[in-house]
Amino acid sequence: MNANQIQRILGSILISIASLSIVSNSSEAQPSLVQCQPPQPDEYILLVLSQTWDNHQTLQRSLSQQLQANLCQYLDDTVTRVAGFKNLENAKNWARYIRELSGLSAFVVRSPSPEEMPSNNSAYNPQPLGKGYAVLVDYFNQPELASQIRQILRENVGLVAYGQRHYLLAMHTTSQKAANSTLRQLSDRGFWTMVVDSRRVILLTRAVNF
Repeated sequence: MNANQIQRILGSILISIASLSIVSNSSEAQPSLVQCQPPQPDEYILLVLSQTWDNHQTLQRSLSQQLQANLCQYLDDTVTRVAGFKNLENAKNWARYIRELSGLSAFVVRSPSPEEMPSNNSAYNPQPLGKGYAVLVDYFNQPELASQIRQILRENVGLVAYGQRHYLLAMHTTSQKAANSTLRQLSDRGFWTMVVDSRRVILLTRAVNF
């Protein structure tokens, strides 16, 4: 066997190994994610901040077979959407169970009601929020969360529009430190919270009454 034959054989082996590596990597890749679907009328769902495919699979193994769980994209987060709840109490119990079992954040989401906020607030006056930092809370069509946040912060809670969606406004400040502190305070209580550039936020009302 001459040198050219040996070189051709080695080249074939390397190509085969590379092909196997590509197949192996593709089989382990996470599926492409779609946007999470909203709940059906009279349905409650859970959104669990799973972030990774491994967390999703671990969570899925701990769920009842009657529940449907799939990985999807919510805003900028990778979450597990758990469907199959017909009453709020059952959904809340499962959210509590998931938090205690896995340590992952879990939130109950329901379909919008006809009384979707805001509807009867005379202070409704859309305007840019202005310079600084805004601490926003996703209320998942549950406006009563505003009352809970108001009790925690002992401040009025507003309503804003950001990225074509409505959020509760927990704080508007020029201090990044204060904004991050409030973010941690609310996140630790289980609220889906974010800090954003307030110049991109439209203030709808400074105080909601729920």
